[in-house]
Amino acid sequence: MSTLQKFDLQGKTALVTGGAGILGKHFCQGLMEAGANVAVVDVDAAAATACAESLGPRAAGFGCDVASPESVQSCVAAALARFGAIDVLHNNAATKTRDLKALFAPFESYSLAIWREVMSVNIDGMFLMAQAVGRHMVERGKGGAVIQMGSIYGLVGPDWRIYEGSDYLGGPINTPAVYSASKAAVVGLTRWLATHWARHGIRVNCLVPGGVASGQNKTFSDLYSARVPMGRMAEADEMVPALLYLASDASSYVTGQVLAVDGGWTCW
Repeated sequence: MSTLQKFDLQGKTALVTGGAGILGKHFCQGLMEAGANVAVVDVDAAAATACAESLGPRAAGFGCDVASPESVQSCVAAALARFGAIDVLHNNAATKTRDLKALFAPFESYSLAIWREVMSVNIDGMFLMAQAVGRHMVERGKGGAVIQMGSIYGLVGPDWRIYEGSDYLGGPINTPAVYSASKAAVVGLTRWLATHWARHGIRVNCLVPGGVASGQNKTFSDLYSARVPMGRMAEADEMVPALLYLASDASSYVTGQVLAVDGGWTCW
C-alpha cells in the first residue's frame, strides 16, 4: 500500500457527533471525500438530515442528545442498522448552552446548573458515545479509530487580554472555567481509552483546534490573531486533513496523542 493509499477511507463508516455544526459540516465533507460512509449525528435532527442529504447517498443523518444514555444507544443502533459497522468515531459534539449570558458569567458567581449542563455534553456525552461505539468495535474485532475533539483551553489557560472589547454574537465573550475543565478532561479520557483499547487495535487520539471565526467581532479576531505565531485565526477546513490523518491507516501507529492545529498558539 502506498503512502497516499493509507489515507483512503473507502469501505469504512465514520460517525461524527455535532456533525451539523460549524466544524462538523467540514469534517463530514472531508470524510466523505476520503471515501467513507458518514453518519451525521446532531442534537438537531433536521439539521443532521439536511447535512447528510447535501453529502449524498453515502451519508445519513441521525438526531441524538449525546448527554442522554438512551438517545446515544438508540442513535448508535440506528447507525449500525444503516451502515452495518462503525470504523471511525469522531467525538466532536460540544455545547455553548442556550444562555450565552450565563455561560460567560464571572467565575465567582457561576451557576452550578450551567456548569453541569456543559459538562453533560462536553465530557459525559463523549464518554457515553465512546462507550457505545467502542463496545461495538471491541465486539467486532477489527479495530477502529476514535478521535476526540479537544481545545487549546484544555491544554493552556486563556489569555484574558484578547477579550478586552471582544464580543460573540452581540455579547461579551470569555473562556469559562467549565469549558477549560471539560476539554482538559477530554485529554485525560483520550489517553485512558488509548491504553485501554490498544490491545483491540482501537486507536484513540485528541484533535485540538485553534480559534476559528464563528461569530466573534473584529476586535476579538485582531487580538486573537496577534497572540498566534502564524498571525491569524484558523479556517474551518484547515482542521479536516488532521482529522483524516487520525481516522485513517496513515496514523496506524499513533494512539493516545494530542494533535494541536492552532497556528502555534500552544507554543507560547
